[in-house]
Amino acid sequence: MKISVVIPTCQRNDRLAQCLERFAPGRQSLDGGEYEVIVTDDGSETTAREMISDRFPWVKWVQGPRRGPAANRNNGAQHARGEWLVFVDDDCLPDERLLESYAKEMTSGILALEGSIHPMGEANRDMAECPVNLTGGYFWSANIAVERALFEKIGGFDPAYPMAAHEDQDLFIRLAAHTQVRFVAEARVDHPVRILTVGQVVAQLPIRCRAWAIHAEKHRRELGYDSDSQISRDVARTHFRMASKNILKGRWKTACIHMLWCFRGPFAVAACLRKLRAAPLHGAVQNTLSEAPAPEKVNRRKSQ
Repeated sequence: MKISVVIPTCQRNDRLAQCLERFAPGRQSLDGGEYEVIVTDDGSETTAREMISDRFPWVKWVQGPRRGPAANRNNGAQHARGEWLVFVDDDCLPDERLLESYAKEMTSGILALEGSIHPMGEANRDMAECPVNLTGGYFWSANIAVERALFEKIGGFDPAYPMAAHEDQDLFIRLAAHTQVRFVAEARVDHPVRILTVGQVVAQLPIRCRAWAIHAEKHRRELGYDSDSQISRDVARTHFRMASKNILKGRWKTACIHMLWCFRGPFAVAACLRKLRAAPLHGAVQNTLSEAPAPEKVNRRKSQ
């Protein structure tokens, strides 16, 4: 079997069902015998097991580890039989040519691919959130493909990341030590735009600070950081620029969130860095770039 599609989910059966319908045999332009679909389910109160059994019997359902999105994706990969892993989020709608477009690039010798992600909704609305990728260079985990042998060699996603933030950029940096990463525009998914509340974003601030601290500490060399103070200053500068851009666009709530990051973020990230050094992460994937040349480019505008 050529491809294993891994879809992590957690109590979002309505979205998941729409995604799976697009992967049904006959809906994709790639022959159904060339791929399998695995749903790795982190749900606790409810799961997708019964729905999949009733409506999508060709899908392999597996119980997730309930240790966050990185660990959940790894769990799905462990059950895969394909030579390649294609990761797609459960709320995405894949194009009918998604798998065929990836498959055409899988014989090129390049072992990591990223597909395009198109927004469904008003991506420019205030407090809108959507991982848009129209030109490549982002490697958002909502739509990527990695050769399974290489994925296993570098240890997969790092489960130390506490949420869906920077764990895909960590994977990209480690993959870039072994292969080029090619953008495949035709491998398309549509991703819904979510409109967040200020309360939701503020509540996530501590865990986002921790995720960024893990990433900055782990990849200091690749990101160009020499000290904790430089990391903190960069947090402030980055979010000040983002606040200014959003003010010009009239996105006042989003601008306020970035200003909050400017004033609180540097101190919160610095505190997280100190805690990381005092209590090393258990189960973290070692940075495999320690004795490898750094990637040519790490896009720091994707950070934080």
